[in-house]
Amino acid sequence: MVGSMQEFDAQNWVKVRSSLDGSSTFLTWSGSVYAFIPGEKKKILFRIVGMSVSRCLANPEEGWDFTSRELTYYLDPNTGEILRQWSNPWTGEILPVIHVANNPVQGRFKGTFPAQVDGENTTFRLDYFPTYPNLLADDERFTEYSPNPIYQAAELFKITVPTEELFEAQIVSVSKLILSWDRIGPWLPWMKMGNRAGYLIYSASGCKVKSWAALPEVLQDEIRTRLPLYKEAPNSKLDTEDMTSWLYFKQHFDAYLAGETFPLSQEAEE
Repeated sequence: MVGSMQEFDAQNWVKVRSSLDGSSTFLTWSGSVYAFIPGEKKKILFRIVGMSVSRCLANPEEGWDFTSRELTYYLDPNTGEILRQWSNPWTGEILPVIHVANNPVQGRFKGTFPAQVDGENTTFRLDYFPTYPNLLADDERFTEYSPNPIYQAAELFKITVPTEELFEAQIVSVSKLILSWDRIGPWLPWMKMGNRAGYLIYSASGCKVKSWAALPEVLQDEIRTRLPLYKEAPNSKLDTEDMTSWLYFKQHFDAYLAGETFPLSQEAEE
């Protein structure tokens, strides 16, 4: 029997995505990235592994403030090692790889969140279709990297958690979470694909873990040695715009041209 759709308030959703007690919580995911080009067979370009560290704080006006930092690394599809350089199979160029280092990613949780309740399990489905002007398109420096005037993508999430934990008042954060994430998006700027037809398809799954020390080894090593800032979420919502891969590329274009190692090191906050 198919389960029923129910509405959950923002407080329930906070238990899923983060925690009611204001502590940092961690999600991690892994999967693959494919090139999808009309008329061509599928081509796996990368494996990926990533994480998000987040915090939710009750807002005195309404709902909950959400603040987070997230990493995703592009890995060699055969060896699973972090790619520092990538050989573009269509152009033959050797290019620096800019991994995802979005700090911060923020929002406000309020209202209700629909989910499908199937007995012991409840699944939240979140489908996003961001469409907005491409911040790189009007700068001739980026013509070979990301010339299309509109950024358009689709991000499809399914998050499954134990139903009973949503209703148990003493539980501040669900003990088990199963994540499914699919994304359809344009070529990444650092791939230097210009206006070549096609796009990327991401297919990944993941879970919630108890601390950064429970993340996959490759992420632990990067956080320990180069990115200690990602051991914790921001202590409060930051007064700055969300970071994206496109904005990060624009801000660090000179470092990219110089062939520096990404993500650029970020020290822990004082």
